[in-house]
Amino acid sequence: MLAPGRLALGAPLGVIDIGSNSVRLVAYEGLSRALTPIFNDKVMAGLGRGVASTGLLPAEGMAQALGAMKRFRALCDSMQLGRVFVLATAAARDARNGPAFLEEASQIIGRPIEQLSGAREAYLSAKGVIAGVHQAKGLVGDLGGGSLELIEIGRGTVGEGVSLKLGGLALQDASERSPKKAVKIVRDALAGLPLLARAANGPFFAVGGTWRALANLHMAQTGYPLHVMHGYEIPAREAIAFCQLIQKGPLEALPAISSVSSSRRPLLAYGALVLEQVLRRTNAATVVISALGVREGLLYEQLSPDEQASDPLLRAAADLNILRSRSPRHGEDLSAWVDAFMRSCDMPESEDDIRLRTAACLLADIGWRAHPDYRGEQSVNIIAHAAFVGIDHPGRAFLALAVCFRHVGLGDADISPRLKQLASEHHLRRARLLAGLMRVAYPISAAMPGILPRVPLLIRGRQIVLTFPKDLAALSSDRIFNRLRQLGKLLARDIAIEIA
Repeated sequence: MLAPGRLALGAPLGVIDIGSNSVRLVAYEGLSRALTPIFNDKVMAGLGRGVASTGLLPAEGMAQALGAMKRFRALCDSMQLGRVFVLATAAARDARNGPAFLEEASQIIGRPIEQLSGAREAYLSAKGVIAGVHQAKGLVGDLGGGSLELIEIGRGTVGEGVSLKLGGLALQDASERSPKKAVKIVRDALAGLPLLARAANGPFFAVGGTWRALANLHMAQTGYPLHVMHGYEIPAREAIAFCQLIQKGPLEALPAISSVSSSRRPLLAYGALVLEQVLRRTNAATVVISALGVREGLLYEQLSPDEQASDPLLRAAADLNILRSRSPRHGEDLSAWVDAFMRSCDMPESEDDIRLRTAACLLADIGWRAHPDYRGEQSVNIIAHAAFVGIDHPGRAFLALAVCFRHVGLGDADISPRLKQLASEHHLRRARLLAGLMRVAYPISAAMPGILPRVPLLIRGRQIVLTFPKDLAALSSDRIFNRLRQLGKLLARDIAIEIA
């Protein structure tokens, strides 16, 4: 299961997305299953404003967008990006002057621009969610300024999709800023769509800046303990109630409204309206925010089938292990050592349990450069807030807690109660167990490779047995015995140390 880390990613690359509301450049460290953004910038050009009523891109928006393209070309050159993909979505697709605008934009950026059809946009959004959510299955919705794409996904496969002119700017324009008209437009557009009925009781994966802004506001309003957008979940009933609150307004009366940029606020109510109606039509169980969408879906397409099938969490953990650990090979030794211990006991493990503990082993030593008193705290900050994908928030809490317990001990005194809120009892128990194993392993190996494979820790009957070969017998110590005794208490078993 363990995927080797590979940092030879080739040249950095970028994607420019000419959207209906914003024009954005994102540069990535390299093409990888675990993409790492190195630069992100946008201009809120509002290209889709007025397109529904006039059929034309606005002159002011085009001027802003073309100015952004000049700047983005200079940035791409200064970052020495190897490849730059340029995409255009609903606004340029729907406007009569869209082709002329894109021709001028292409000359400025010096690269061809792919005008996405509605079907292609939906497909790439689906691929983005597949790239970022482990074994994602459900309905994807990508809300932009000009359109809403809805498409089904099922554990790596992409199903039926539609593109509807329900983006925030398009809806604002078509409804003449009337909430009642907007509700009717959305209801009529969603009526009779078979894929909505098939989404009942499943997750709804929400993509797009307006819905991320809504989720960010919900996170701030509720005092959520982890400020990471990807994988943030809201129960559908709670999301519907929050959407209704946003539509009632005024937004300025909300205590946490400062968490949303002023450029995003004008479309929040329209985004809330669309989300509410979609959730009512689908009867979805939960809303899951995906930070990955069209751009990441396009890059996911560029990977080989083998790369696409690899685990992005394990790839990211392996890369971080290479960058920050004393010995990357030791992280792999530790993972195999823990594997052998878990096979020797009768504790059931799911596939997700195994991949999470594997990632935790790779991340166990990334805080070693910090002062010993702060290694646990620094590891928590890095792991909990890392740009990981393929993991939900309880999984993040598990990884952070396991490595924190490894440094500060197995008690609760130095553990953040806010982080513990996110972890289930199952995750909390497993984090302590894994940390207990790590606390035995590190004094034996000093984080150096080649030692742990020769010093197995296994359960035999009612005993936990640690076995040293004769040439490594001097590594045994009272410190290791005491930590082994802690592990024994955790598992209610006797302990023994043997010299082979």
